[in-house]
Amino acid sequence: MSAESKTSVVVIDDHPLFRKGVADLIRMEPSLRLVGEAADGESGVRVARETDPDLILLDLNMKGWNGLQTLERLRALDLDARVIVLTVSDSEEDVVAALRAGADGYLLKDMEPEDILASLRRATQGRVVISERLTELLAHALREDPRPRRPEQAGLTPREEEILALIAKGYSNKLVARELGLTVGTVKVHVKHILKKLGLRTRVEAAVWAINSQARG
Repeated sequence: MSAESKTSVVVIDDHPLFRKGVADLIRMEPSLRLVGEAADGESGVRVARETDPDLILLDLNMKGWNGLQTLERLRALDLDARVIVLTVSDSEEDVVAALRAGADGYLLKDMEPEDILASLRRATQGRVVISERLTELLAHALREDPRPRRPEQAGLTPREEEILALIAKGYSNKLVARELGLTVGTVKVHVKHILKKLGLRTRVEAAVWAINSQARG
């Protein structure tokens, strides 16, 4: 596999030993290549701007800009990168805050190395990746909100329900468009309407809401 065809990765974490561990892990995966790393949020944003990576791994608890502040600045850049939070925190507040700030996934550092790699591979395919034990936590957080509990209560159209089902499987807008024969722009409009009807802010929340709704059904 040529270097150009590999998924480029930037790691932003203030622990040198962990960054080295992640770098070694990435080198074990033929489909990934490390193109940059940073020890703080400000440097991380600069590295991301310079390298324009496909994937960014971001710690939450850092000196200077914390992970959420860094995430906000990364999202302000004109990048197509998927941002995956990789942290030790399994608190409901941190998980919900990161996903609502635009993270494409949330993984815990205590996962087995092979599980982290498997999650990163799924992330490169446009899938939402969340550590398994956090899914129920996030579903609980959403259940506590005064939001519609069923698709029919939210007034979703059949097409919106169809798109929501694919989002629940972790499909990106591009994959949804390909599956349904729509343009990416059309899918984005539908997703915007879905989030508004559900009272949610991100597609990750929508995915967990849909999974939780199916479990109740």
